[in-house]
Order: sequence, then structure tokens, then C-alpha cells
Amino acid sequence: MKLEHIRNFAIIAHVDHGKSTLADRLIEYCGAVSKRELQEQMLDTLDIERERGITIKLQAVRLYYQADDGKTYELHMIDTPGHVDFSYEVSRSLAACEGVLLLIDATQGIQAQTIANFWKAVEQDLVIIPVINKIDLPSADVERVKEQIENILGLDPEEAILTSAKEGIGIKELLEAIVKRIPPPEGNPNKPLKALIFDSYYDPYKGAIAYVRIFDGKVKRGTTIRLMSTGKEFEVTEVGTQTPKQTPLKELSAGEVGYIAASIKDVKDIRVGDTITDANNPTEEPIPGFKPAKPMVFAGLYPADDYTYEELRDALEKYSINDAALVFEPESSPALGLGFRAGFLGLLHMEIVQERLEREYGARLIITTPNVIYRVKMNDGSYKEIRNPEELPTPDKYQWIEEPWVLVTIVTPKDYLGAVMQLCQEKRGVQKKFEFLDPNTVALEYEMPLAEIITDFHDKIKSVTRGFASYDYEFIGYRKEDLVKLRIFINNQPVDTLSFIVHRDKAYRRARQIVEKLKETIPRQLFDIKVQAGIGNKIIASERIPALRADVTAKCYGGDVTRKKKLLEKQKEGKKRLKQFGKVQLSQDAFLSVLKLED
Repeated sequence: MKLEHIRNFAIIAHVDHGKSTLADRLIEYCGAVSKRELQEQMLDTLDIERERGITIKLQAVRLYYQADDGKTYELHMIDTPGHVDFSYEVSRSLAACEGVLLLIDATQGIQAQTIANFWKAVEQDLVIIPVINKIDLPSADVERVKEQIENILGLDPEEAILTSAKEGIGIKELLEAIVKRIPPPEGNPNKPLKALIFDSYYDPYKGAIAYVRIFDGKVKRGTTIRLMSTGKEFEVTEVGTQTPKQTPLKELSAGEVGYIAASIKDVKDIRVGDTITDANNPTEEPIPGFKPAKPMVFAGLYPADDYTYEELRDALEKYSINDAALVFEPESSPALGLGFRAGFLGLLHMEIVQERLEREYGARLIITTPNVIYRVKMNDGSYKEIRNPEELPTPDKYQWIEEPWVLVTIVTPKDYLGAVMQLCQEKRGVQKKFEFLDPNTVALEYEMPLAEIITDFHDKIKSVTRGFASYDYEFIGYRKEDLVKLRIFINNQPVDTLSFIVHRDKAYRRARQIVEKLKETIPRQLFDIKVQAGIGNKIIASERIPALRADVTAKCYGGDVTRKKKLLEKQKEGKKRLKQFGKVQLSQDAFLSVLKLED
């Protein structure tokens, strides 16, 4: 296919604005599948994607469309994830395109991730075609959405394509706009091979497969390729494209999107954003912008009940073949035993990993409260990353602690503005921007610590706005904060597994919550138990669990009172000795009750 007849584009939108349904209609209209094969969410291949109605893995598909000018065009469409956790995949997908369809729900208008994805497309200098979807619904307000497109995005609202992906309205007009407005790709098939990896997955028969956009050169079976970030070389066993089924081709050439299989055993060798070149005739420079996906949230994964550590390890190793973003390493807990410390891109990524491990690999898990990576400035001037509070050095060995901050964009109806602002202030947010998108909708920007939003922020913001608000966030760097390590003591013995890193202003409230919860859940013993929380050597919260007391005076019927006193003193001495040698075993229930505490 000649370059002037190729169009590469992605569909971007806020979650649940209809990306997958629109992709289905485009596939159907172009005749890529028969009516018998057609099903809803054609490109959502995972059960969990269909159930939740969200796209987790991006999908690329090649379509052929005969336009009104009589020419047949080769369309490469990428259906991207909408959630913030997978924003890096979205940005690399956009690097493989010349244009995007910016999908906006006619009933909801512009949302937080609509704005975030719009600016990603602007940064990549892509042609943006606004598409107003769901115009068939009774609650659709097309004129309001057009005003938002003009006022917020600065685009011409009259160029917006009106569609209903569900009913198939406006699909032909959209395809004509793609052909006319999005420019053909640039590239030279005679130059050395230069291909961008924008996604990967593992096939049990072909090994790890890379989805690529070819910028220059050609690749075919037998080519020896080199991955430029690692220098590893492999021989290509198959090239092809998705139509939407995998279809092998003789070669992929400049301007095209497709897949490369090269018997690569580990998906971690195929890194999103990396450049593939010909090992025998390499390109001089890789495509700029590559960076490895970095986990932002860490949590402990432990086997539950009769499920074993070895079974959990096998499940994680098998799963990680398909998900290069998941990282994990062994750790142990006095209460939960042997397990793993796992790193995730965000909370949704963590939920997806947990659910897929349980469904696809039969794993039975206990997952602890997530935490972020802190950074410590050591006395020698170096920085140390802290993924687990137990790793934090003693205060005399470091100068300060830094925590990750994010820029949070919130779009909410004005009726809930006060509740949203109060919630953000409770989470230590600093307001940076405030503007009305239209008379009834407000956009807010807050800088906030990542640790404050990874536990319950999503639930709370949906609760205070009755589900109408949306939010998006992006990492903006580390900041020095007054952070302390909160330690828990039971009978003067530290329980390191229950250590927390918290802001000093919130340490007392958190300490009170923990000791009160432990008092409720630790069973009473034959001796007193002290439960304390402290910072360094200073105890800031304390509770006492009274001893179980046998009624040693029950056998005394009358007689001298000194006899009862003597028995009680003897019991008291026995309890003192018991307290010296007795140990409190922290049960799994008590441990989990503390980990699940809301801040």
C-alpha cells in the first residue's frame, strides 16, 4: 500500500465514553468481520474488560475503507485504555499515529481524562478530530458539549462529528473525516529499520509479540532485529497485522502498524517505547521518549488459607509474562508468613492483577494496604528509595524524607464544589487552578501527595458528588515533607510489620485508630497487654487489654478476709511472672484489621 493511502489514528476518551463500541462500529462498517462473527467489545479480549466495561489492554487493528473519492485506504486504528494507570501506554500509542479521535459523551460532556488525553495529543502534534458520541440518548446535550469543545479545548465545534456508536449513526461521516483530515504517515522504506514498540503480549506458541509502528525501513521473516534499549538480538519468525484476527504478512514497511514475533521468551525484553532496528543495518538513533514503566504503588501479596507460597510464586511468574509492568520480590511477615512485595502502576492496575491472578491462575490472596515509594536524603548526600516502611533507616542516618506528589485534575458539577474542596484540603491538597467549564461544571487542579489518594480518594470523591465527578492525575515529582515512621509496640516489643510512614500532622490520629482497633481484635490473655504507638522513643497513643481473671476466691465461704487477700496476692504474683515470659501472637485477623483502616 502506498504511503498516501495509509492513515494511522487512535481513539482516546474518558472512561465509559464509548471507545470500544465506536471501534466495533468502524470494524463492522469496513467489513473486517462477518455479521456472524461480530460481537460487542470486539477488541476487549479479557473477560474482566467485558464485565467492567473498560479497556485495560490497548488493541490495534487494520481496516480497509473505500472512500467517496473511489480510492481504498488502509486504516490502522488503536483502541487505547482510558484509565490514568495506563497513561504511559496511551502516550506511546499516540506516538505511533498521525491523528486521534477525541471521543466525548453527549450526556456527560468533557471529563477529567478527556482534558488529559487532549493535551497528550497536542504534545505529540497530532490532528485532533472531536467526536460527540451517544447523541441518540434523551439526556444528550450536543450544544452544551460544542460550547465546551470551543471554550475548553479551543477547537472548532462545527468540525465535531456527531455519532451514536450504539446505533451506527455518523460512522460513514467519521470515516470520511479520518481520510480527509488525518495526514498520511511519513517514512522511507529504503532507510534502515526503525520501529516503535507501543504494546506487547505473550503467546504460548510464538513467544513474546511486539506491536510496532514502522517509521523507516522494512521487516520480514528471517530479519535479525535488535532491541535498542537492551542490545538483545532475535531472528524474526513472523510479521503480520490484526484484522482483527492475527493475519501473517510477507513484510511490514514504513508507515504501517503490525506485530513482530521472534521467539522472544520473556515479555520484559519487549519494553513499551523501545525501538527495534535491523541488527545488520542499524539505524543511528532510537525513537525519542523511551522510558521504562515505573511502579508507583506497592503492596504485599500473601497466600491465603491453604494456598502455598510456591503456588503464589508460580502464579505471579506466569502472569508477569503477560504484564511487563508488574514487578515483585519476596518478603516475609510475622503475621502472614512468606509472600511478595509487588509494584503496580496504580490502584486500578493492582485490582486488575489481583482479579486476574484469582480467576486465571486460581490464586487465593491476601493483599495488604498499598503504599508509595518514599525517597530519603542520606547524610552522605545520596538518595535511597523506601518501598516498605521497614526499610527506613534510623533518624540519625538521614537528613529528610521526600514523598511523591501528583497534579490532580477534577471535573465536578458546581453543586458539589464545596464538598470536593473540603475533601482535597483534608488530603493535604494545594489548589492551583479553578475555572468554570460552563455555568454548571467546574474544573479544579490540586497538587496532592500520592499517598493521600491511593487508598480511598476515588471512593470518597464519588461519594461526595454522587458519582458525577471525575478525576485524573499525573506525577509531578518528589517533595520534602515532615514525615515520620509510626511504630507499633505490643508489650514493649516492636511489631515492624505494622510500621507506617505518615505525615506528622496525621500521626496522632492514625496512632489512636490503630491501638483502638488492636484492642478490639487481640484476644485477652491471662496477663495484661499494652498496645502502644510511637514515633522514635516517644509513645503517642496507648491502650491496655485487661487480663482474663480466674475467680480464685470462689471456694471461700465466709471466714477471715485475709484469706481472700492472700489468694488474690498469689494470683497477682503469678500474672507478673506470666507477663515476663508470655508472648502475644498477633492473629491474621488483627493484622488485616489494621491494614484495612481508612485514614
